[in-house]
Amino acid sequence: MGGQARRVERLSRKWARVLIPKVGWVRFRLTRPLPAAASYRVTRDRAGRWHIGFAVVPPTIPAPGTGKVVGIDRGVKVAAATSDGALHRAPGLARGERERLRRLQKKAARQHVRGRPASNRLRRTRRQIAVLRAREVDRRKNWVEQLTTRLAREYDVIRVEDLNVKAMTRTAGGTLAEPGRNVRQKAGLNRGILASGWGQLVRRLEDKAPGRVEKVSAAYTSQTCAACGHRAPENRESQAVFRCAACGHTAHADINAAINIAINIAAGRAVTARGDLDTSRSTKREPSTLSPPSGVKQLESLDVSPGRTSSRQPT
Repeated sequence: MGGQARRVERLSRKWARVLIPKVGWVRFRLTRPLPAAASYRVTRDRAGRWHIGFAVVPPTIPAPGTGKVVGIDRGVKVAAATSDGALHRAPGLARGERERLRRLQKKAARQHVRGRPASNRLRRTRRQIAVLRAREVDRRKNWVEQLTTRLAREYDVIRVEDLNVKAMTRTAGGTLAEPGRNVRQKAGLNRGILASGWGQLVRRLEDKAPGRVEKVSAAYTSQTCAACGHRAPENRESQAVFRCAACGHTAHADINAAINIAINIAAGRAVTARGDLDTSRSTKREPSTLSPPSGVKQLESLDVSPGRTSSRQPT
């Protein structure tokens, strides 16, 4: 539709119209300034909503030039924990909306008859389910956009775990010859990962801050103490509590991991006072007196007490 994209007229502050071949003039609501695009695409989502999208490369966000570095730890309970001490949870459906979704899914299961085409009632129920699903996706996308914009504006370097989300969310169903194990548990984990927007978060960061997003190894970031560098599985007491067995440092486990990602322990920058990175070293040692690498000095004064949540709204 390249040549036809020039046939776009603005009608008012909120409305415009476009000439679609073989259809005619179609009005649409403006959700952002009308671009001078070369082409556009008209789509219909699963909730029955029509959208028009113009092919425009959005401008990137310039670096603030402060030298600040932030680490992001992605999880299921907490979608994104940042090394500045903030916990960000991806929004979803409210309790009443989840209950309504569950009732609609049960209703659709009763209305479905195997071997027969879908009835009008079943199609109507499926549309209602699609509306709720689309609402959940819209809220998650809006959360990702706000969070990534704030991070790109406030930090020069953004470090994230190098995770293969596609492989991590692969089904465990197996085959008839070799069926999988713990299939229901794995399916629940996959839903939690996808609902947290792991891939979308990093993808939008790379779009808004190109060249400033670094992927570091995720190995041992949740078991390593950000204060002294001691690494042991027993440091992680639970999903939310981190308590170092060597120095007694206590923090929220996700924030502790985010700090390790920020200082990039995989590159050997987090060491103990003995300069030892081996897992079999003694726990009876002095805390590390080494200074953090340049660019992450703001991590020294973080309040990483367990259970701290962010009260700041992304912009």
